Amino acid sequence: MQGVGQDDTWSPFQSYNSMISFLPSFLPSFLPSFLPSFLVVNGEDAIPYSWPWQISLQYEKDGEFRHTCGGTLIAPNWVMTAAHCISKSRTYQVVVGEYDMDAEEGSEQRIPVNSNDIFVHPKWISICAACGNDIALMKLSRAAELSNTVQLGCLPPAGEVLPNDYPCYISGWGRLYTNGPLPSKLQQAILPVVDNQHCNQKDWWGGVIRQNMICAGGDIRAGCNGDSGGPLNCKAADGRWEVHGIASFVSALGCNALKKPTVFTRVSDFETWIQEVSGCEGDPPGGSHAWKCISAQLNRK
Repeated sequence: MQGVGQDDTWSPFQSYNSMISFLPSFLPSFLPSFLPSFLVVNGEDAIPYSWPWQISLQYEKDGEFRHTCGGTLIAPNWVMTAAHCISKSRTYQVVVGEYDMDAEEGSEQRIPVNSNDIFVHPKWISICAACGNDIALMKLSRAAELSNTVQLGCLPPAGEVLPNDYPCYISGWGRLYTNGPLPSKLQQAILPVVDNQHCNQKDWWGGVIRQNMICAGGDIRAGCNGDSGGPLNCKAADGRWEVHGIASFVSALGCNALKKPTVFTRVSDFETWIQEVSGCEGDPPGGSHAWKCISAQLNRK
């Protein structure tokens, strides 16, 4: 099986007096908490394949592929992840249908990604996480086969902003706590949205949070190293799960530092760019998001 990257020496961007950390797994991992990279902090094992659009982004090292970030399958041949997860020097593959990284379950599809098919947002600045635009798209070398264990993630309506305390879930294989171990099974944790007015209070993120970002969590649950790039899953009024966020950064004070919620890229601010890059058609009349998700999402709570 592919190992989970944890020995890489890549160093995340930190600024604002070292208050910000990224969340790839070859750094700390990602969970509902506040850390660089994401592993779900104080989460729980997800029901197998209950987040069937969740992918594992893996890079090659020493002849094997290692988990570094999460991501979302938004079309059979397109994945959405965080820009800070991408390095031009690396060779990547995407694994869909993954749940337990320590077991060969038969549902996994490992799909290579060509370096020329990775598109980082043009306004992303690698030395400035707080500048936003932490989003990238990857075109897979072949389309994923959709099934009960592999489905497409729905995107929210363009421009939609969720209210304060709206319940969402973070999912990923990030560290279980700051500097802690990486899990083998996909983790999940509930992370309520913290609106930008609250999140930018002086004793919270203090003005760092921009319109194109979402805060969620801020107490005992958070993302952590290894969760980066993964989805913030929020249930819409019609019962569908939509991916409102892309795990971006946490406080360098720790993954689940008090009043330092996990920060996500706000997907609804980037749908025009997503459509332009992927070539997918926009919503048909009525906004059914047909290109963004399959008609039924199975195995959901």
